[in-house]
Amino acid sequence: MDEHGAAGRAALARRAAVAGGDVAKEFFRTGVAVETKAGKTDVVTEADRAAQREVEEVIREERPEEPIVGEEGDALKSVPETGPAWIVDPIDGTDSYVRELTTWATAVACVVQGEPVAACNYLPAMDDVYTADSGAAYRNGSEISVSSVSDPERAAVVPTVWWPRERRDEYARACEAIVSRFADLRRPGSAQAALAMVAAGSIEGVITNVQTKPWDTIAGVHLVRRAGGTATDLRGERWHHDARGLVVSNGVLHEEMLEAAQAIDDAV
Repeated sequence: MDEHGAAGRAALARRAAVAGGDVAKEFFRTGVAVETKAGKTDVVTEADRAAQREVEEVIREERPEEPIVGEEGDALKSVPETGPAWIVDPIDGTDSYVRELTTWATAVACVVQGEPVAACNYLPAMDDVYTADSGAAYRNGSEISVSSVSDPERAAVVPTVWWPRERRDEYARACEAIVSRFADLRRPGSAQAALAMVAAGSIEGVITNVQTKPWDTIAGVHLVRRAGGTATDLRGERWHHDARGLVVSNGVLHEEMLEAAQAIDDAV
């Protein structure tokens, strides 16, 4: 893809994420009805569906033939390995959203041949727009980079995604692995928000041993990589959207992050 094409896709990702996020923001803290999906903490609202429709409309105005992958509605549920595709999460962190907390994001990424080339994570309640093109990552238009912290005892790490009720022992091990190795554990309640925070240098890492959903992670991983960070699977190999586990770091602490993530599986 030429630079002009990559730049155009990054601009479209930003427009779509901001349009969808602004729709979600209109519903925020208005008492929108909450429905459950697969479990008691797997929630969805009309705001999710309305934001998804808005994102899709913006993308299809410019790229009508390109498929859209997303959590809600009739969007595809898996990423095509050939050609371009758009990966959408209208509200990543819906549980935070319905609790009227501010750490939720509208995420839009573009992949070509299964690899991300552009991304935007918009945090509407914070008025922060994180974007990444083929060369760099930005917050509100200013270039960002991962932190330079190299001492684990100064690092903050997020155990991300959600372990189902029958796997809470793994969640407990994730927390223990973090607090025994690093300075602090944070849990913003949105994987995309957490990944954006790594890209901006606010925290040093994000770990999980589960296979994540593409709409929860692809945009944020692209942000981190363009900001100079590292993303691998549990084996330490370059992360791909169908990998099991996600280990993201500022790069200099990656071995420590990987060790912590692998400890989640030690007793499995």
